[in-house]
Amino acid sequence: MDAWVWWLVAAATLGIPLIITAMPEFGMLAVGAVAAAGTAGIGGGPVAQVVVFAIVSTALILVVRPVARRMRTERPALASGIDALKGRQAVVLERVDRDSGRIKLAGEIWSARALDSETIYEPGSQVDVVEIDGATAVVM
Repeated sequence: MDAWVWWLVAAATLGIPLIITAMPEFGMLAVGAVAAAGTAGIGGGPVAQVVVFAIVSTALILVVRPVARRMRTERPALASGIDALKGRQAVVLERVDRDSGRIKLAGEIWSARALDSETIYEPGSQVDVVEIDGATAVVM
């Protein structure tokens, strides 16, 4: 069997742990094996094949891995659900005090209560949502 076929078998074999463990390093080694298969396919000797495998794999690990790690840690925070409602403004529909009230928040009507027990918000005023407590918006 030709050497390029063995390199492709090695690439496929390296792809298995990539899928099972989700470790991208195996994928980078598999790409190195495919590059070595290409070297063998164009007539490169065994030493050239191993050197191409080592250079491509090492280069991918040294370049791609830090970029992927940085992208994973610097992901923008995307708030969803009730977390997306915190900090938004709402309009008071019914008087909001420390016990009860109603606001219009993100196009929906929510029950609300004031964060400060001494503060009362009248209908039509703008309030900021501080947190969501169950089905009640806490506003200020």
